[in-house]
Amino acid sequence: MLIDGRSGSGKSELATALAARWPETVTLIRLDDIYPGWSGLDAASTHLHDELLASSTPRWQRYDWVAGERAEWTSVNPTLPLIVEGVGSLSRQNAALATLRVWVELDDDTRRTRALARDGDAYAPHWEHWAAQERAFIARERPAALADVTFTEP
Repeated sequence: MLIDGRSGSGKSELATALAARWPETVTLIRLDDIYPGWSGLDAASTHLHDELLASSTPRWQRYDWVAGERAEWTSVNPTLPLIVEGVGSLSRQNAALATLRVWVELDDDTRRTRALARDGDAYAPHWEHWAAQERAFIARERPAALADVTFTEP
């Protein structure tokens, strides 16, 4: 399952809730752990495809935000259900390999308020740069149109 949506839309909360209620053990991967820095949305989307979804030996490499460099690799059991959440997860090439595709939608003001409340000063200087990457990804990949389900908070 791929859960995509813009920053602050509620992807992480939805993925956490689904994983907690899954009737069996599930692997939950967050692209926040993979993005190679503040310019890494497209790189993480490609990494997800190449190293995890399309690989016969699925794995992913963590990005150490403090050190500013890639860190350890984590192998993924291909027999377990997989939930991946993060903006950039629902590209055309990734969608073709997913059993369920979810788009999470929320208005811009609420998203920004949530994201900055969650990550505060660490995220604030990067908000516009990250939002530009989101807009480019959405224009190119059209993830909402690829989704099987759209989740919108009231």
